[in-house]
Amino acid sequence: MQYSHFLPYRDGQLHIRHIKAKPESANNTAILMLHGAMSNGRVFYSSSGKGLGCYLAEQGFDVYVLDTAGRGLSEPKISSAYSLGQTEVILEQIPLAHEFVLSHSKASKVHWCAHSWGGVLMASTYVRIEKLRAQVASFVTFGTKRTIKVKSFRKTMMVDLFWNRVAPLLTRVDGYLAAEKYRMGMDNESRKSLLETIDWVRGDWIDLHDNFDYAQAVKNITWPPSWFIAAKNDWVLGNPSDVKDMMGECLMHDAEFTLLAKHNGFKRDYTHAGMLTDSVAIDDHFPLVKQWYNSFSNSSEVSVNK
Repeated sequence: MQYSHFLPYRDGQLHIRHIKAKPESANNTAILMLHGAMSNGRVFYSSSGKGLGCYLAEQGFDVYVLDTAGRGLSEPKISSAYSLGQTEVILEQIPLAHEFVLSHSKASKVHWCAHSWGGVLMASTYVRIEKLRAQVASFVTFGTKRTIKVKSFRKTMMVDLFWNRVAPLLTRVDGYLAAEKYRMGMDNESRKSLLETIDWVRGDWIDLHDNFDYAQAVKNITWPPSWFIAAKNDWVLGNPSDVKDMMGECLMHDAEFTLLAKHNGFKRDYTHAGMLTDSVAIDDHFPLVKQWYNSFSNSSEVSVNK
């Protein structure tokens, strides 16, 4: 069963989709999921029961999917008057969603799971908000990278030309990045959020709002069990080499890494979105994700590395 919860936030509300575990298989494990840029929570679920979130709920996990402010069913929608960026997601929205999930699920800890840029924002929250760290059971990401260092024609066109140059110009036309209008993504981005991501992708991990230095702060962080999943045919947005760079930047020396590729025994050389949306994923690597979460209720550690 799926339920929508709306949390009061500033002059609007944040939407959280609760995909409830089946009573006969419920195991009191709560998972908070976060989408990436130009996206929303629907990357993890559908009303017809497809997606990783729905799959995990079928396996007994309580899944909560956040739409960050202005995206998905959160209100108000991003417009030319919208002034929030990623700093507000890091310092306000993720902590608010986390506290709701902790209270609503009555779990002792919450597992964090993210796609793409959502993993950067979750990692940033973990670094900055000390009181949340003891309440995070694990951290799983799909195609998450902070910088894009890979060199290719695709990267030049998608990042250097479009994201860094054309997209900011489009925000001057509409007042925000109208990704839906131009059919570039699942959801829109504010101008502030766009400019902040551009700065982080090509620069230092420093908050533009208050100059907080994440790269320095991470040296004093102990991470929960973490797993970075990358896709072989994710050429730009979550290139495996850039995913590994983020693991190194976060000093996650004990984190798991899995490359979704045929030569590793998977059914597809997956793409950036396909690792969550491809129809074969449910019988391919989704069971490994279930295995990961089940391992926290078992007596022994389970490695999922391939």
